[in-house]
Amino acid sequence: MAGKPSASALKVLREMAPGGQMAPGGAEPVASGLNVDIYCDGASRGNPGPAGAGALLLETGSGKTLARLCKPLGRATNNEAEYAALLLGLNEAQRMKAARVSVYADSELVIKQLTGVYRVKHPVMQQRHQEAMRLLAGFSAWRATHVPRERNAEADRLANQALDGPGGRR
Repeated sequence: MAGKPSASALKVLREMAPGGQMAPGGAEPVASGLNVDIYCDGASRGNPGPAGAGALLLETGSGKTLARLCKPLGRATNNEAEYAALLLGLNEAQRMKAARVSVYADSELVIKQLTGVYRVKHPVMQQRHQEAMRLLAGFSAWRATHVPRERNAEADRLANQALDGPGGRR
């Protein structure tokens, strides 16, 4: 990732972790039986540039849509937008009191960082990664899977909607 993240991108990313100061080890796992599939994607036009985050939450098994989320991020890098989308989806799953989550993203970097294959070197991304890991620790089980872009089309559409506004302007 090149350059320093903008103040607006940092503000949005901080807002995505409730309070920004969860206890080490995360929240207590919930007893609900809800299993959620989270498809997430970030978009940045320029790197950095105007950015948006999108997340689609589905009930595991039935495929029932639980939430479609999109959030404009201001100026951010693509990696910042990818993490913002992940945090957007994780916070919503936590709000729903999901017990287990499966994260699907077309960002190989984010997935490999979550699963420990890649180290997180950039200080801002280290913070986002730590926030994601604290949120994930609040679920009784989780997994993260890289998917091709075609399988993440709705999350991509939501991220671009965040950039374009509801009218779909480009």
